Parts: sequence; C-alpha cells; structure tokens
Amino acid sequence: MGGEFNTIKPCRVGLLGGTFNPLHLGHLVMAQDAMERYDLDEVCLIPCASPPHKQGHKIAPGRHRLAMIEAVLEEDCRLSCSVIELERGGVSYTIDTVLELKKRYPQTEFYFIIGGDTLFELYTWKKIDKLLQVCLFITVARPRFDFEEINMGTLRLSEQQVEMLRSHVMVGHQVDISSTVIRARIAEGLSIRYLVPEKIVMYIAEHNLY
Repeated sequence: MGGEFNTIKPCRVGLLGGTFNPLHLGHLVMAQDAMERYDLDEVCLIPCASPPHKQGHKIAPGRHRLAMIEAVLEEDCRLSCSVIELERGGVSYTIDTVLELKKRYPQTEFYFIIGGDTLFELYTWKKIDKLLQVCLFITVARPRFDFEEINMGTLRLSEQQVEMLRSHVMVGHQVDISSTVIRARIAEGLSIRYLVPEKIVMYIAEHNLY
C-alpha cells in the first residue's frame, strides 16, 4: 500500500493520530496551527483501529470514521489520510505506525502532533524511548499553558527527552471541543453545527451515528 500523502517529493509531514470519533474542528485547527508553525507540507490524519488507552469505549466502525475524514479532505489539499492502522487492525501503537511510514518514505521528515494533555501521558506509550528517537514530537498547547509544568517529575521521562519535548511545545488556538461532548450532544438531540465540518454533520445524520 502507498500513496498516503499528497506531496510526491521528500517533504515535511505532520502525523495526527486519533480515534476521530468523530473528527471535529479542534482536530483541524490543531493540524493547521502545527502546519503553519513548523512549515509542514501537509498533515496526515491517521484514524486508529483500536486505541490502547480507550479499551472498552464504544467507537464507531472504522469505515465511518474514515469516510468522515475523507469528506473533509476534499476541501483542503493540505490534509491527507492514512489507513495504515485500520488495515493493520488490532490495537494501534504509534511506534509501529511511525516505523512503517519511515520505511515506506525514507526521505520524508515526520512530525507527530499531540495536544498539551497528551504530553503528560507519553510515558505510558509503547516503546516511547524508541519513538522519541525516530520522530520529532510537536505539542500544540492551549493558551495560558504553564511551561513550568514540563519537567522530569510530570513527564516521567529522562532529562534529555524532557528538554527535547519542551523545545517543541507551541501555543495553539483555544478550541474547547471534544468528540465526547459531540457524541453527548447528539445523544441529547442537540445541534453539533459549528463544532464539526458541515459534511460531517450530514454524514452523522445520514448514517444515524452516535
């Protein structure tokens, strides 16, 4: 399998993984913030098959989550999507995905994009030491993020790893939206307009999701 990315030449690609259950404007703003700050050629969205940190949570089938992402890609050529984790199946681990992508695209520079909250969970990720060696992490934090909170005690990583992560923390836009809130609003019969792209609003309604 190939062709995950829009650009053919060796380039700088941001990787944004998640359940995208569903994809919302917060995800897209984060992608844009990282793209502009680090001069990325594009950001590739990677929907997971089964997230290791959300076992037991009800997640919409991969085909629906992928279809919603693809609907948005039609409107923004700066975004792409990889089905690498959906095709692999099972629990999705970032280290496996990054190593496979580096193997397929050895000339491409990869930047893994995370939110500020995820920064403090990295120590629980599979083979995090190896992952930090092979891929640079970009942390998109919310305004008023306290940089003093990034230390060896809070991250539970080595001093060198902490400094590396700290040097690539950027302040993004304040977008207080979550997939959990969106699903809850749908369950309560409330509108999700202005929280997700209009095409996703229509897709969710058409397929009676959530």
